[in-house]
Amino acid sequence: MTTAPVPRLIRGLAIPTIISMLVTSFYVMADTYFVGKINTQSTAAVGISFSIMAIIQAFGFFCGHGSGNFISRRLGARDYRSAERMAATGFFCAFFIGFLIALFGLLFLEPICIALGSTPTILPYAKTYLGIILLGAPFMASSLVLNNQMRFQGNAVYAMIGITVGAFLNIALDPLLIFVFDMGIAGAAWSTFISQVCSFTILMFMDRKGENIRINYRYFTPTPAYLKEIVYGGSPSLCRQGLASISTILLNVSAGNFGDAAIAGMSIVTRICMFINAFVIGFGQGFQPVCGFNYGAGLNRRVLQGFKYCVKVGLIFLAICSIIGFIYSPEIISWFRKEDPQVIAVGADALRWQLITLPLGAWVILCNMLLQTIRQPKRAVALSSARQGLFFIPLILVLPYFLQLEGVEMCQAVSDLCSFLMSLPLTIPVLKTLRTDRQPLSKLPS
Repeated sequence: MTTAPVPRLIRGLAIPTIISMLVTSFYVMADTYFVGKINTQSTAAVGISFSIMAIIQAFGFFCGHGSGNFISRRLGARDYRSAERMAATGFFCAFFIGFLIALFGLLFLEPICIALGSTPTILPYAKTYLGIILLGAPFMASSLVLNNQMRFQGNAVYAMIGITVGAFLNIALDPLLIFVFDMGIAGAAWSTFISQVCSFTILMFMDRKGENIRINYRYFTPTPAYLKEIVYGGSPSLCRQGLASISTILLNVSAGNFGDAAIAGMSIVTRICMFINAFVIGFGQGFQPVCGFNYGAGLNRRVLQGFKYCVKVGLIFLAICSIIGFIYSPEIISWFRKEDPQVIAVGADALRWQLITLPLGAWVILCNMLLQTIRQPKRAVALSSARQGLFFIPLILVLPYFLQLEGVEMCQAVSDLCSFLMSLPLTIPVLKTLRTDRQPLSKLPS
């Protein structure tokens, strides 16, 4: 981690992580694709339910990134005992939080669906889909912790196996349960639940392979010192994902003023952009363990070298995707819901707007990952809150008032531009401090 050439090291760690991210995004898109064959209301229901899935993911990433960042720094500083305790603490915190989310969600299912933006025609589908998805909340949250902890230890291949097996299972089960067994939208939800439990089981098995730190309840240490580290390392992820959930709710409510087709079209665009960004996020996650290890060892210049390399690769990739996507936007949207021309019209316009500023996301995403990993919580939280919170929330409330449906479609692009401008003063001063190496981090007391 601290001696191999940085670009080669990042590529080796990033490839399995990119595969995990792309496959995970693809099976979310698979739900949208197969459900789109039922009707427009089912497509919209999946989009509405995504905000709750984002909350579950928010706490999974909160515990996973918080514990994983700490683990990578401690391993870089040769403090194995603290890393072992943090692994168990992050995992069990996520499982318990997921259980509480499931319990609360099932008790208040209908009012939650209405608050998320369900229209009377969408509500029955949303209740069916979300009610089943919530059953998997503890497994989804704790699986994300296992995935991230393995990745931060430099064992991304093990994490990839658990995620990809579950994802392929979901893709295979979707058409079987939806169409062959005629379960409709419930079939899509059950296939997602089964795949999450399968991924959880495989990740628990893979956790005992190689040099991974084993999860053991006797090491569960929910003391203020360890919980504080999870908060410092995971709060940017919690803010980013939590605000993504809020922004999705507001987006659905705003789009709902223009009909079910508008909700369905915006839901499809969200999945497409999430799939494209999965490459950059996966590449950045390959950078994070390199960043954590080397920062813990005091090798700042290797951290800076890795950051610049990842930004360059991400920018080129997103620029190519933006050009292709802009040209073929209607055709791409029609893959998901070709039976409804209104969905295609809304989705194509929204996709083109988002693709205009998409390449800027490479810089913003990697700045956030850098700040989060080297324990700059205030800057990281500020930047992670910008795209889906500080800018998107007021914009989604204001732009549709003046520009109607076009205001909904262009909102994310304007938010991305503002986030990019904000990232410059937050990150550039930190990058200057990484030009020289320093002493390794000291060990924590037992």
